[in-house]
Amino acid sequence: MRIGVLTGGGDCPGLNAVIRAVTKSMLRCCQAEVIGIEDGFAGLLEGRTRPLDWEAVSGILFSGGTILGTSNRADPLADEQTTQVALEQARKLGLDALVAIGGNGTMTIAHGLAQRGLNIVGVPKTIDNDIEGCERSFGFDTAVATVTQALERVQTTGQSHGRVMIVETMGRYAGWIALEAGIAGAADAILLPEIDFNPEVLIELCREREARPRYTVICIAEGAKPSGGQMTVERTIENSPDPIRLGGVAHHLRALLEPRLRSEVRATVLGHVQRGGAPTPFDRVLATQFGNHAAQLVERGQFNRMVTLEHGTMSSILLAEVADRTRQVPLDHPLLETARDIGVCLGEG
Repeated sequence: MRIGVLTGGGDCPGLNAVIRAVTKSMLRCCQAEVIGIEDGFAGLLEGRTRPLDWEAVSGILFSGGTILGTSNRADPLADEQTTQVALEQARKLGLDALVAIGGNGTMTIAHGLAQRGLNIVGVPKTIDNDIEGCERSFGFDTAVATVTQALERVQTTGQSHGRVMIVETMGRYAGWIALEAGIAGAADAILLPEIDFNPEVLIELCREREARPRYTVICIAEGAKPSGGQMTVERTIENSPDPIRLGGVAHHLRALLEPRLRSEVRATVLGHVQRGGAPTPFDRVLATQFGNHAAQLVERGQFNRMVTLEHGTMSSILLAEVADRTRQVPLDHPLLETARDIGVCLGEG
C-alpha cells in the first residue's frame, strides 16, 4: 500500500502532528509506504514528493506550520484538463489513497477528486473552526489562546489611557474565534459575522464606559459587518479556490466610533499571528487523534470521507456532506446566551 499525504490551504498549528500520526500509524499498523506531497495540491499537480518514514516525522509534534509546505492557490478542479493532470499524477505516484489535510477549500477539492475515482480521506484543519460536520478542528484552540492573550494585553493600555481598543480576529464568515476568545479575554463587546452590529449601540456602550471604568475592549471578527452594510474585503486573489480575503473591519469600525466619542480609539488587526507558533497541548492531542483515525479509515478502505469530532468522539462524515459548506455560530448557541447574561454587548439593537 502506498499512501500520499498533503496539507492544503493556509498553515495552521497542529499540521505536523497530523502528518506524524498518519505516517506512524500507517507504518506500524499497515507496513505501508507513505510519501509526503509538497506544497499541497500544487505539489500533486507537479509530482513533487518526499518520503515519510519514522525518522522524517520524529520530533515534529511541537512545531507549527507544516514540514510539507502548503498552498492555497492551486486548484485541481479549475478545469477538466487540470483535473486530469492531478489524477494522472496520482496514478504515476502509485497512490492507493491520499490523505488531504485542510479546510473548506481543501475538502471541496477532495470531494471533486473523489468523484473522479481518487481514494481520499480528509482531515479537517482550520483555525476558523468552520468546517461543516466537525464540532472542533485542530488549530482553533491555539488561535483562541493567541487572541485571548492579545485581548489581555490591550486591556492594560486601554485602561491606562482611557481608550477604546478594537481587536480584529480571523474567522472568515464564522465568528467562533472572536466568540470564544472574546469571552476568555473579557471583551466588553464581541462582534460576529452571524449578527450584524448597530454602530449606535456600540457608541452608547463606549460613552457609558468613558466615565467608569474609562476604557472599552471590542473583539471583532473579520467577517462582521454593520446593519445594512457589507463585509470588509481586503483583496481578491484570482485563480484561487478561496479568492476573497477579508480584513480591515477594525479600522472601519474605528472610523465610525472615533468622531462620536471623547475617547481615543485604537484598532489592532492580529492577522497571521493567529496561525503561527506551536500548537497548544489540546491541539496536539486532537491533531494526533485525527491523524490516527484517518489512517484507520485508509486501512479499512473507507474512502471519500472526512475525519470528524462528533459529541467528543472520533468519527467520519462523507466529503459530499462537507464540500462547499461553512459551519457558522448558530444564533441559539449557548455561548451567545452566556455572553449576553454576563453583560457582553453583541452589537444587537
